[in-house]
Amino acid sequence: MQEASPKLPPSTPRRQLLGWGLALAGGLSLEACSLFTPRKPVLGLVLGAGAARGFAHIGVIKALEAQGIRPNLVVGSSAGSVIAALLASGATGNDLNRLALNLDEATIADWGLPFAGRFGGLIKGEALQAMVNREVRNKMIEQMNLPLGIVATELQTGKGVLFRSGNTGLAVRASCSVPGVFQPATINGKEYVDGGLVAPVPVSYARQMGATVVIAVNISSEPLHQDASGTFGVLQQTISIMQNSINQYELKSADIAIQPQLKQMSGSDFKSRNAAILAGEIATQEQMALIKEKLKL
Repeated sequence: MQEASPKLPPSTPRRQLLGWGLALAGGLSLEACSLFTPRKPVLGLVLGAGAARGFAHIGVIKALEAQGIRPNLVVGSSAGSVIAALLASGATGNDLNRLALNLDEATIADWGLPFAGRFGGLIKGEALQAMVNREVRNKMIEQMNLPLGIVATELQTGKGVLFRSGNTGLAVRASCSVPGVFQPATINGKEYVDGGLVAPVPVSYARQMGATVVIAVNISSEPLHQDASGTFGVLQQTISIMQNSINQYELKSADIAIQPQLKQMSGSDFKSRNAAILAGEIATQEQMALIKEKLKL
C-alpha cells in the first residue's frame, strides 16, 4: 500500500509554503554550520623545573611572542613557577629578559642557619616570596591576567597540589622549595616542598585547567651531565634521576615538547643565563612549524 502524503489545508497558498520551506532550510543550514565551526585551541604553556636552567623559559616565551603566539593559560613547577607567575601577571618576554639580566641571585638567597627549624634547609625562601610578589604587583593567583597554576608537593602526603588561588609569592616559594636547600613553605598549616618532585613538567595539570594544546618546556638536567660529587652534587643527581623518570610519562601527553640544549649547565649556574635564554629561543624556533600546525595558524 502506498504511504499517504500529509494533507495541507486547502487554503494555504503555495508561495507561502515555499517561503516557509526556504526559511526552515536556511535556519537548519546555519545551525548545522555552527556545529562544525572549529573551536579555537586553548593553548597551555607548561614551564618545568630546573633551577637556574629556568632562564631558558624566557627564550621560549620570546620566540613565541615574536610569532604572535601567546598562551591562554600557564602552569609552572619549581623554577618554572617563577616565570609562569611573572608571565601571567602581564610581563612580556622582553620584560622577563631585562629582569633576568638585572637579577642578583643574592637578593633571593636569604640564608638561614644550617639545619635550623623543623626541616632544615639553607635558604628560608622569604626573599624569593617577596621578590615575586613585588614583580607581580602583589596580585593574587586568581587575579592574574592569564589563568595561572603553580605546582608544589605536600610534604606529609607526597601528593602534588595545584595552587589556583592565594598568595602568589608564597605559592612560588612552596613550588621552589628544594629539600635540603630551601626550608619548606607553610600554607594553611601544611608544609610544601618542590613541585618538581611530583611534576617536573606539569603537563597533566595544564590539561586539568582546560588546555587543548600543550607546549611543554623541559629543562630537567640529564643525569649523565650532572656532577655527582659532594653532598649537594649527590642531591642534585638524585633529583635529576627521579625527574627524568617522571618526565618519560608526563611529556607523552604534551602536543609539543621543547627541550633547550643546556648541555652541562647546572641548576646553580646563574652566570650562564644569557646562554640559557638563547637556547630556549633556538629550541622553540626549531619547533615553530609544528607549533603553528597544532594551533592551526
